[in-house]
Amino acid sequence: MSLNKNNYVLIMAGGIGSRFWPVSKKSFPKQFIDIMGTGESLIKQTYNRFNHMVPQENIFVVTNTDYVPLVQSHIPEMHISRILHEPLAKNTAPCIALANRHIQSLNPDAVCLVAPSDHLISNELAFIETSLQAMDFAANNDALVTLGINPTRPDTGYGYIQFNPELDPRGLHRVKTFTEKPTEEIAKSFLESGEFLWNAGIFVWSIKAINNSIEKHLPEIYQIFADVHPDSPEYNNQLEQAYALTPSISIDYGVLEKEKDVFVMPANFGWNDLGTWKSLWDVSARNDKNNALIGKNIHTYNTTESMVFNNSNKLIVVNGVDNIVIVESDEVLLVMNKDKEQELRTIVNEIKDRYKGKFN
Repeated sequence: MSLNKNNYVLIMAGGIGSRFWPVSKKSFPKQFIDIMGTGESLIKQTYNRFNHMVPQENIFVVTNTDYVPLVQSHIPEMHISRILHEPLAKNTAPCIALANRHIQSLNPDAVCLVAPSDHLISNELAFIETSLQAMDFAANNDALVTLGINPTRPDTGYGYIQFNPELDPRGLHRVKTFTEKPTEEIAKSFLESGEFLWNAGIFVWSIKAINNSIEKHLPEIYQIFADVHPDSPEYNNQLEQAYALTPSISIDYGVLEKEKDVFVMPANFGWNDLGTWKSLWDVSARNDKNNALIGKNIHTYNTTESMVFNNSNKLIVVNGVDNIVIVESDEVLLVMNKDKEQELRTIVNEIKDRYKGKFN
């Protein structure tokens, strides 16, 4: 298969993944961890997936300045010019505005797929086929496209996309609304309506279309990044200044929720955002007691529906528990009910304050 030279990929790899604490920490976040026990980190799996889809030199990673050496060690074949660094974390809109400057300078006709670095895709062929269809649409239409996942349960941890069931004449469904993490009752009504998809945070657009939308809806960010010139000897200074000035805002809230021409492609490619320990349990191989055991030296007795993750050489023996997550990592042992996953972020923030960041 010949690869379209106008197709680009932006991998966003700046997050901390706090819900995978204590394995995922600020110094070594989730995307650099072999969380599935496959021998490859999530960012490496993501890179390999896109390497089959676009030319290698058309793949960019945006990450925090501190993580550039980690990206280089996990993807040594990636040229340093394709690893863009952010001096500060300012959410996804500035991250995308920065990448647009680099890609536009190389190819004004570029079509770009934007994706997180730490999601699981189990059906890669279906993912590539769906993505290339979306890129073809974006190349021929002045519109923004998002990939939506057919929901399998009323999950309160995901954002939802409501779409028009009638196909637009151009061949895709128009987006009606975006909704951030709903209550369980609302999530159930979403599923019953049949008009809602999970928001996977995967976007496709031409660089021209997304730049026009940012200029229209986030003019301040557009102007700030217009002063960043990738080929300038002053580039690093321009970058520091841009991130000091730019507001922190997501592309969903800042652009997609305000833009009229937004389309969604309903998709099934075995997507999981691996956002929580329970979501890892969902996709992991499990034994006859429905326990997922990742790591070595783990022994369970009279234990069901649980997850044990051993990131150390310690022996872990578990007896007589049900629906529990146990994580052993360096100086921290986490034990929690599997259904209390949404509370972990609050707990991590409290631990961070109490111990002044020592365990984060």
